[in-house]
Amino acid sequence: MAETESERLLNEIGRLLMEDSDYPSEPTLLYAQLDHNMIGESIFKELGNQLLYRWPANERLTYALLELWEAQDERDRWSELEYVLHDGPFEVAYFYPDEIDFQEDVIERRERALRRHFGEKPIVYPPLLLEDETQNSEV
Repeated sequence: MAETESERLLNEIGRLLMEDSDYPSEPTLLYAQLDHNMIGESIFKELGNQLLYRWPANERLTYALLELWEAQDERDRWSELEYVLHDGPFEVAYFYPDEIDFQEDVIERRERALRRHFGEKPIVYPPLLLEDETQNSEV
């Protein structure tokens, strides 16, 4: 049976999430929010008793998400996605505009998804780089 475009993109997203050289096979949650002219993705890796926020290892992830979103009929497009990866197999849940309370912050919805998939664990965020630190790291 031929793979659909959506299936191909979902498999590509999983492959891109596993390109994290430090944590390629740890259980992963990708929480994404998409709309016209806006893509926001958050990646979390489960590391035992904590969750680690990760920057995307490849900018292709953003484009794969956009292609997946655009592959849907415009009237039936989802707004948010949970993509959970467990060393190969993945589960995807789509959330449509009429299912989302936009008065609630996306961070609250994302943290609820983390608890649902990984339980009550602290989230570790990397330190933010200041503008001059980003310029120095690019040299």
